[in-house]
Amino acid sequence: MSQTERTVVAGALGNCVHVAGVLSFLNLARSVGYETTFLGPATSVAEFVSAIEKHRPELVAISYRLTPQVAEALISELQQLLSERDLLGRRFVFGGTPPVAQVAKKSGLFERVFTGEDGPEEVLAFLRGEEREGGQESWGNTLLERVANRQPYPLLRHHYGQPEVATTVAGARQIAEAQVLDILSLGPDQNAQESFFRPEEMKPEQSGAGGVALRSPEDLEAIYEATRTGNYPLVRIYGGTRDLIKWAKLAVETINNAWGAIPLCWYNTLDGRSSRPPRQSITENQQAMTWYAQRGIPVECNEAHHWSMRDAHDTIAVVAAYLGAYNCKAVGADTYIAQYMFSSPAAISPAMDLAKMLAKIELIESLHDDDFTALRQTRAGLLSFAADMDVAKGQLAASTVIQLTIEPAIIHVVGYSEGDHAATANEVIESCRIVHGVIRNCRIDMPQMTVDPCVQERKEELVSDANLLIEAIKSLGRGQSDPLTDPEVIAQAIEIGLLDAPHLMGNPDAAGKLATAPVDGAIRALDLETGEILTEEERIATLLGVSARKAVD
Repeated sequence: MSQTERTVVAGALGNCVHVAGVLSFLNLARSVGYETTFLGPATSVAEFVSAIEKHRPELVAISYRLTPQVAEALISELQQLLSERDLLGRRFVFGGTPPVAQVAKKSGLFERVFTGEDGPEEVLAFLRGEEREGGQESWGNTLLERVANRQPYPLLRHHYGQPEVATTVAGARQIAEAQVLDILSLGPDQNAQESFFRPEEMKPEQSGAGGVALRSPEDLEAIYEATRTGNYPLVRIYGGTRDLIKWAKLAVETINNAWGAIPLCWYNTLDGRSSRPPRQSITENQQAMTWYAQRGIPVECNEAHHWSMRDAHDTIAVVAAYLGAYNCKAVGADTYIAQYMFSSPAAISPAMDLAKMLAKIELIESLHDDDFTALRQTRAGLLSFAADMDVAKGQLAASTVIQLTIEPAIIHVVGYSEGDHAATANEVIESCRIVHGVIRNCRIDMPQMTVDPCVQERKEELVSDANLLIEAIKSLGRGQSDPLTDPEVIAQAIEIGLLDAPHLMGNPDAAGKLATAPVDGAIRALDLETGEILTEEERIATLLGVSARKAVD
């Protein structure tokens, strides 16, 4: 059947006036090329049959959300009249509440029955003729396959890892069978991240602290095997805080690591997650990025939020985001995962947060070309969640609304429980369902918060300031072919304070002299002596001893 012949007639049957589900179905049908006819609420059986005779649609979509007993009588009447008019030779689908859906299934009339438990992704798969009844291949073996299969719906990712391997294996299976996410991110404990390949250095009393106590390749294989069910989610894991190449090889061999996530400036003496000095860690981090890029595996440089979580001002966060993407492109990555962590620091306002993300997007996506593309991945900041579970659920939903404004390809769901404890399998599933609900309500025709004049003004200010800081960093590497990828230059930028954060105070490998505060919702640098706002040009001039503009000329 040609594209122009793809038609659907839909309406609410009998005395049912609820048409929100019908209209949502028709919107999705139009998005994949169907011509649609809406019959409206309370459409009698006779009117439905007349419309089918008139339009001769490929697909008939019927909704009923009232009592199962009445639905049974209406469907029986409909079947009889369709048979009398010789109109049964087409496809029928039904939408309703779960009790009514059971009646519809028993009738045998409908090819597919949807309930409120089905998401738009399932409806789209049906409309495209791609219902996932097969194994892993039908869902997508790689990140890009998965993104293509789920368009225009974003992928959902969630972090998971209980201290015991057996609990994590059981939970991973439960999450996969729930079919609520596309990417399961494993969280190893700090012992594993730092000393997996040096078990003699592990601290037994800290086993399970921060994640699952992985101690062998078989542990990873068991977790991965547990996810080979349900919707076969992709699996990934953070790189270790040292021995990064060994970790990369292990992750690809055991869990088919969906992408590599590696910082540029961290996992060292700055954050205490290893004893590596910044110069060494930057070099080794770049080598790990290169390893993934050479194998065509997407790379994420989880860099910018490390600065924001330590209360750096917004300009540094924007520049850190750019440096992460820039370095991944420089080592040959073709698909880059750009993570945009919202509500970090927690004191930033939604409008200023959105402006910061738009500035990051402008700089990162200026790097796009035929060989390099960034996929947007959003998330809420871990430290922004309340310990009260009900409050945190509201925060998760509210943050997701803001995240959707930048049209992410991936939403990294942060479990609502994280302000109190690491999410259990049940809490992972519930958190993902909350986000699915937000997406369903907000996916179509949301107000465009990104064009708010205050947001745009702040975005332009940040882009300008970020370009000043980027050029100042470059000025440290006069004579270098590419200062922004030089570990010596980047480490020096940290040492003198071009890249700095209040939480680095007293760290011997950083300046630790930056003071910041939320001002009108934005995180700004302050003059330590006066407490007044310090412009980026003034800050750079103070650090370099000359005006910022002279420094970059």
